Amino acid sequence: MSEELEIGPVDYIVVEFPGNKMTGEALPIILDLHDRGIIRILDLAFVTKDADGTVGALTIADFDGDGELDLAVFEGFTSGLLDEEDISEASSVLEPNSSAGILVFENAWAAPLVGALHRSGAELVASGRIGAADLIAAVEAADARA
Repeated sequence: MSEELEIGPVDYIVVEFPGNKMTGEALPIILDLHDRGIIRILDLAFVTKDADGTVGALTIADFDGDGELDLAVFEGFTSGLLDEEDISEASSVLEPNSSAGILVFENAWAAPLVGALHRSGAELVASGRIGAADLIAAVEAADARA
């Protein structure tokens, strides 16, 4: 990594919409995070899995039926990190008759920290994520003990 290059950790999420019920409600939140520099959207794709298991790509659409193309603002977000094999793998975890959004994003907020650690000679030796369900369960358990 170049001394001048600062990039934050890159994550991906696959969000399933059972029954193909995408509302587009989360899209403005994702765009706000991007606009504020908290994340940088690298790739965004949408797929659908028919009742018979056939997988296909979804195009930009009016998910909430308000007459506006909800995803038009996301056109052009493609870094090349997300390829056909990745999309196929992500689709394999979907239930039939469902759709999914696949988002690859940089945690842009962390880029200056990563750069500073790199310049100081530090090395990341472990990383992980605590899932939301586990976090909620831990908070609820702590509340129950209080």
